[in-house]
Amino acid sequence: MRIDDSRTAPAGYRRELFPTWLDFDGNRCDARDDTLTVESLTPAVRAGCDVLSGTWVSLYDEVIVTDPSKIDVDHMVPLAEAWRSGAHAWDAGRRARFANDMSYPDHLIAVTAGSNRSKGDSPPNEWRPPKQASWCRYATAWVQIKVTWELSATSAERDALGQMLEKC
Repeated sequence: MRIDDSRTAPAGYRRELFPTWLDFDGNRCDARDDTLTVESLTPAVRAGCDVLSGTWVSLYDEVIVTDPSKIDVDHMVPLAEAWRSGAHAWDAGRRARFANDMSYPDHLIAVTAGSNRSKGDSPPNEWRPPKQASWCRYATAWVQIKVTWELSATSAERDALGQMLEKC
């Protein structure tokens, strides 16, 4: 992960520049349904691709949810943060792959809507999961995603990640 304290927020971010919930694995189900299926602690009940029920534990707040309509599928590294840290220079195909990446288990995660909304597009120096028990997994995943996708970080972001990784 490259540290870049000189970066400025590039203008032009719009969520639609990162097409979400596509089917990159060719199973005819989108990344949201695939994430809900994979993350359910009990076998997800589906009608075709639509997930009807399951059991999820939200990483950020440890809330147990059984209704998929009450679950958000979160991009661990938010799309706006990816934009700020290098995705603004990517082509549309790479942004779509990032937004739907299922190759790393924690890239897309099932969390409560409330915890996802509180996180928004904040980096770790501005927001941390309220449950310290999740800090290690959160920080490890954040670093892995940033390194894999060659995204930069600020010193403040690096320092916050280091503090969380000390809990591992």
